[in-house]
Amino acid sequence: MSKLNVLVAGSTGYIGIQLIKLLLKHNKVNIKYLCGNSSVGKKISFFDKSIKKKLPLITKLSQSKINNSDVIFAALPNGEAQLISKLINKKKVLIDLSADFRLNDSKSYLKWYKQKHKAIKNIKNSIYSLPELNLKSVKKYNIISCPGCYPTSILLPLIPLIKKKLIKTNNIIVDSKSGYSGAGRGVHKKYKKKNLYESLSVYGVGFHRHNSEIEQEIKKYCREEFKITFTPHLVPMFRGILSTIYIDLKSKKSKLNVLNQLKKFYKKSKFVKVMKKNSFLSTNDVINTNNCYISVCDTKYINKIIIVSAVDNLIKGGSGQAIQNMNLKFNFKESEGLK
Repeated sequence: MSKLNVLVAGSTGYIGIQLIKLLLKHNKVNIKYLCGNSSVGKKISFFDKSIKKKLPLITKLSQSKINNSDVIFAALPNGEAQLISKLINKKKVLIDLSADFRLNDSKSYLKWYKQKHKAIKNIKNSIYSLPELNLKSVKKYNIISCPGCYPTSILLPLIPLIKKKLIKTNNIIVDSKSGYSGAGRGVHKKYKKKNLYESLSVYGVGFHRHNSEIEQEIKKYCREEFKITFTPHLVPMFRGILSTIYIDLKSKKSKLNVLNQLKKFYKKSKFVKVMKKNSFLSTNDVINTNNCYISVCDTKYINKIIIVSAVDNLIKGGSGQAIQNMNLKFNFKESEGLK
């Protein structure tokens, strides 16, 4: 098979830059177009001097560029991938890193993102793909929606346990901390009154948008009542997410079962690593990788555990996961471009 021609829309954002760096290591793709609006005519090296390879200048997205591409990666603000989805045919693949196709219905999208969905018919033609859970089904879709960074760190440890009914689901508490790159290049304007480099900030308390996809995905596996409280924080570092999940067990014997189930579920996984019991994780363990590390920790209570997970929000929580989905879609080696 000849190389895939790839278009990256939104190429100058944190996710877009990271995506380009990974694609340059991928033996099966050719970066044909880099697209943006405010940076037309510039070299991508203007935004990241570590990119030395000669690449196309940044241009405006157009129908002809889409027609000449096999895969379109959309690292764009919410709403824009919906418009792109109307311009592709069945021979093209759209891999969306925004929230445009994460939710199963347009009413939920309006509720959480405060804008009407502009491609409602394409929602049913898309798949929300956490790769470890969609190894085969992702091949059937040409619109692939990549999960958010926080949900990735939360759903990977939770779903195997919910599927096996090992944990109580009526009071799951998640405390997540992210580097400020998760808020995009506009983070300094958005939080200009906060000292991002020396302070810890809570935001989205009780109603962060990622609640919607976390709850949606859990409902696919949980038939019981469930309540999940998710609180995100920005910490004074550039990248990485550490999620701490507080869980009640269904029985006193479940502690070992939890660890064994996670190890069994991810035994063949390329990127999810279940650590030894009571391992203390750091974001430094996963920075610049497509890995998710998971640690199951004891508490002083017999029927409670704490699960800690760590991901790089720009790779496993973003660009790396997008490439992983592309690899599965085209039957490439799952780790191609991601070592």
